[in-house]
Amino acid sequence: SEEDQELKQQLELLVERLQESNVNLHLPALETLRTLIRTSTSSMTSVPKPLKFLRPHHSSLIQVYNTWMENDNKRFLSDILSVLAMTFADEGKRESLRYRKQGSLEPAGSWGHEYVRHLAAEIIGEYSVRTDKDPPENTGDLLDLALELVPFFLEHNAEADACDLLIELESLDQLPKFVDQNTFKRVCLYIVSCVSYVAPPDDVSILKTAHTIYRIQNEWPHALQISIRLNDIELIKDDFNSCPDSLTKKQLAYILARQRIYWDTEDDDLNNILSNAELSEQFYSLARDLDVLEPKAPEDIYKSHLENVRSGISSTNVDSARQNLASTYVNAFVNAGFRSDKLMTATTEEDASWVYKNKDHGMMAAVASVGMIDLWDLSKMNELDKYMYSTNDYIKAGGLLGLCLLAAGVRDEAEAVFGYVREDEWINNKSAIIRSSAIVGLGIANAGSAHEDVMELLLPFVSDTGLSIELASLASLSLGQVFVGTCNGEIASTILQTMMERDDNQLKDPYAKFMGLGLALLFLGKQEAAEAPLETLKAIEHPLARQVGVLLEICAFAGTGNVLKVQQMLQYCTDHFDPEKEDDKFQAFAVIGVALISMGEDIGSEMALRSFNHLMHYGEPVIRRSVPLSLGLLCASNPVVHVLDILSKYSHDNDNEVALNAIFAMGLVGAGTNNARLAQMLRQLAAYYHKEPNCLFMVRIAQGLVHMGKGTMTINPYHSNRMLLSPVAVSGLLTVLSAFTDVKTLILGKSHWMLYYIVSAIYPRFLITLDENLKTLPVTVRVGQAVDVVGQAGRPKTITGFQTHSTPVLLAFTERAELATEQYLPLSSVLEGFVILKKNSDVSPK
Repeated sequence: SEEDQELKQQLELLVERLQESNVNLHLPALETLRTLIRTSTSSMTSVPKPLKFLRPHHSSLIQVYNTWMENDNKRFLSDILSVLAMTFADEGKRESLRYRKQGSLEPAGSWGHEYVRHLAAEIIGEYSVRTDKDPPENTGDLLDLALELVPFFLEHNAEADACDLLIELESLDQLPKFVDQNTFKRVCLYIVSCVSYVAPPDDVSILKTAHTIYRIQNEWPHALQISIRLNDIELIKDDFNSCPDSLTKKQLAYILARQRIYWDTEDDDLNNILSNAELSEQFYSLARDLDVLEPKAPEDIYKSHLENVRSGISSTNVDSARQNLASTYVNAFVNAGFRSDKLMTATTEEDASWVYKNKDHGMMAAVASVGMIDLWDLSKMNELDKYMYSTNDYIKAGGLLGLCLLAAGVRDEAEAVFGYVREDEWINNKSAIIRSSAIVGLGIANAGSAHEDVMELLLPFVSDTGLSIELASLASLSLGQVFVGTCNGEIASTILQTMMERDDNQLKDPYAKFMGLGLALLFLGKQEAAEAPLETLKAIEHPLARQVGVLLEICAFAGTGNVLKVQQMLQYCTDHFDPEKEDDKFQAFAVIGVALISMGEDIGSEMALRSFNHLMHYGEPVIRRSVPLSLGLLCASNPVVHVLDILSKYSHDNDNEVALNAIFAMGLVGAGTNNARLAQMLRQLAAYYHKEPNCLFMVRIAQGLVHMGKGTMTINPYHSNRMLLSPVAVSGLLTVLSAFTDVKTLILGKSHWMLYYIVSAIYPRFLITLDENLKTLPVTVRVGQAVDVVGQAGRPKTITGFQTHSTPVLLAFTERAELATEQYLPLSSVLEGFVILKKNSDVSPK
């Protein structure tokens, strides 16, 4: 066009002026050039016109630049050449950066956003070249230049670019001084979402930077969540104690209580919240609001009339003790926390005889189920008292276990449960079943508390080689649960010492792996800290050492998404062993490890699902049996349709153990969701397996799990918008899964009571809003599918397809809530669990 022709001639004239010897013409020519370049509008797809027309003159401008003397004009030309290099320079020469450093140092932002981004990319490239040299060159000048660009990015909604630049230059600690209250939310959201994708130790430094920013901005709940994620108890206490506002402090206490972190404070209100003492009452009131208080009998769950089995066939072949046992567990799971049921707490005499409709370990499970039904309610301890005076050891053992189930995750000042169970007549009883119940119970009741007295009580059981390996292993496991993620050296060395001293035949016992699991739980999420015990294990020649080594590695990296560790676990699965001659059990834990390591993050989970598909096709039997368990862990309480379809396929597998594990995994995937599709699948399975008592037993257990707490519970270890991993929940789930790696011996044998370990992972999936006096306050909230808004422009909606409800409400694993009213402000950053609301002073009440 004519305009373009005119512009082209004007630019050619300016370049000629610069080539002339008359120095006075240079400055006006440079200024005109600058104005033309800056005012030209560029679109995403085309190069700005002035830059396009200057292309033929690029080399002549460089020659002019090289002939000029050092002065202001030369620096001015250097700036222009730096901008031109953005479009013309050769790849990898980083000329924009070179001319920029020789230029007049006017703000880079004045040349536009595209130029600043280009410059940032060149700085990152130059940095990596310099640091790769041997020895590394100084990069101070690059950092100074980068710190000029960061404020420009933050002012222009390009927070992600600012963060990327500093992460690449390993200088993220410089970020907090540039962030203000307008940008901190987006900056922190972005850098925290990067954590899953960087190699350690960068992940820790990113979290610490986010923590610093939140503290500067007085965002206490956010800061506390980061400290919990860092698993740094000193930092957690510092955040909690530094919070100036008493109401916010109560909100922080609710966050800590959800993670089962407890210590004594001077304030009774705070102690009450931290100890989860109100949980039972609040859960009960939720049940009242949802109108689900009516106790359910197992038959209400089975709905046998819908199963297509002709009457008359089914009645002959069913092992009734096994069916009664299944009903015991279903009853316990379904009525968990509701304080009443139709089998155990019923008042009439004929109902009260349910205990005697079971035998031996079944009696124990039946009595323990009372603790499950009265979950979290310490005032109901006396309900179990009557069983303690029984003459039957199994009933007493059930009473002890029930007491500890009832107290799981709830602390009381008097430590009534601990005080009772530690008495000599229980913990040192001659009967093995009573002792093991007491040991297991102490682990469940005090999980995550790092209670020193429990250690004093249980360590002698681990080190005493005269005791059965079963008791020693259960004691190790309980210690692992109580001290989960603390790296306690004394316990670790005792367990390792015991493994060395025990003879080989004892280590072949099916319970021996729990000794290793106890050791592994001590290092949950601690990454590098597990290297020392791993080295020690190499000195033990028994095959058990290899299983324990794998357990240690998967626990140390649980939820980190560490790709190298996932690859290593898959590598373990590629070996083919002959089970007769060599031990291949460690491969089962390697498969579970793939799920455990990658479950924290969506991309990793997707890739794990694909790997499991391959393992199912090509793996040895031991691997195939663990794949369903891993799927159950990966999608706990998150009934994803395609995972349900996969499990449904596996539940008809030729290998009976694959089928059993797949049926149980269906229970895990739908745990506490009342998922109708899954309930239908399980009813079909019950009809399909009506002649196989073992499979039918497992179908019943799965039905009980799906309807757990009448559909108000979750067992997924992630909470707070899937940001925090609860170590206590992981310890419970892992224990159950480890028992299922040997399902025939343990779960279908005498140790079906290990199903109760799942109680550590159970938590109501509610949102309850409280007023400033901590009383429930119904408000309207929108509940919808959570949307990932990291790095999106503007203020995107965080949920989609929402419905408006009045609190309290139930939240599914993929759902999120936000307030639908402006009259209140939430004190917590995440609307989940207990949230305190305070009046919004800016809004006048209508």
